[in-house]
Amino acid sequence: MTLSEFIFVPVLLFLIIVAPIWIIMHYKSVGKTADGLTSGERAELEEMIEVADKMASRIETLEAILDVESPEWREQKRQA
Repeated sequence: MTLSEFIFVPVLLFLIIVAPIWIIMHYKSVGKTADGLTSGERAELEEMIEVADKMASRIETLEAILDVESPEWREQKRQA
């Protein structure tokens, strides 16, 4: 068996079996991402945004409390 025959069989199998499956799977995933978010994902994202907004508000409140009770807390944090 020559080298060209040895390479021909795996290449042919790849082109007949693997390549079509690979192309189909690729375009399925591209189509899935092009559709955007599902309603469940959108609801989850909105919930995460709401939680992040609440956390930002709480952090601002805690910083305001620390500013009143310990005005040098920011300086201590920078030195540490």
